[in-house]
Amino acid sequence: MRVTVDRSVCQGHGVCLMMAENLFAISDEDGLAYVTQNPVPDDQRDLAMIAMNNCPERAIWISED
Repeated sequence: MRVTVDRSVCQGHGVCLMMAENLFAISDEDGLAYVTQNPVPDDQRDLAMIAMNNCPERAIWISED
């Protein structure tokens, strides 16, 4: 599983970080989210899905590789 943040859509709310702090971070430069681990570790898969489903901007995409 791979996770992507569409930074052209992200508004930096940080919900993804609250849902999956080991997978996401917020940039100090622009305040937008980015992914810190790809591929997603098996023990973080459920959290990645929760983050995607709770993103208010729907800026997170998950693909199965």
